[in-house]
Amino acid sequence: MTNPCIICVAITGSLPTKADNPAVPVTIAEQIESTHEAFEAGASIAHCHVRDDAGKPTSDPDRFARLKEGLEKHCPGMIVQLSTGGRSGSGRERGGMLPLSPDMASLSVGSNNFPTRVYENSPDLVDWLAAEMIANDVKPEIEAFDLSHIVQATRMAGDGRLKAPLYVQFVMGVKNAMPADEPIFDFYIETLRRLAPDAQWCAAGIGPAQLVVNEWAISKGGHTRTGLEDNVRLDRNTLAPSNAALVRRAVELCDKYERPVATWQEARDILGLRKVAA
Repeated sequence: MTNPCIICVAITGSLPTKADNPAVPVTIAEQIESTHEAFEAGASIAHCHVRDDAGKPTSDPDRFARLKEGLEKHCPGMIVQLSTGGRSGSGRERGGMLPLSPDMASLSVGSNNFPTRVYENSPDLVDWLAAEMIANDVKPEIEAFDLSHIVQATRMAGDGRLKAPLYVQFVMGVKNAMPADEPIFDFYIETLRRLAPDAQWCAAGIGPAQLVVNEWAISKGGHTRTGLEDNVRLDRNTLAPSNAALVRRAVELCDKYERPVATWQEARDILGLRKVAA
């Protein structure tokens, strides 16, 4: 395969702490430094959450603004993707950072179970977040935790609530949600190609599923996500020393399957994002 593979690094998330792995970047300064290392290792998208002074997840637009500014300064050209996830806030506060006009933002278009709670994404909230992304020229990354989320995203693109072409991420390995199962993974690809032939797709595996889902995605021609948000280990006995280490592991898989790693310029072209100066 000659099509470049976009590597997204999910740097922090809402759950991992330094007690889980001291390399988890929590402060804005730590996040910028960790992302810069991952950018140099081959990541072209940074998926970002922010934490408050106590290290708890927040949707604070001011913190997102500081992180976005720092990434644009120290990782010029890298695609900045901000999270609208439900662990960081409730209701419309989850989209309070969208007026910052990041390149991208995550968007979950349906609800599902998480390990200890329901990840609730009501139709009204989903429609509002989608409209805010259109208004602020933000490309959504559809986070599909379930087959119905792929179907719903294609419906929304069909009636104009989302701009086509879609970028859909298959998320597998979350407890009580979709397991990392290769026949299901293949059916996801088949379904997306049937319903949205022009869509691009990527995949993320959670915890021990990270490496295997990285390999499935890369070997089957898609894009992939790695990072300390999803997995804090290199293996059962070894903590990942950095986000960059997990990115380098994905790069090695790209080499194995003869996939070039997408530069940030190529990633912007593939996703139809605005061009920026390096």
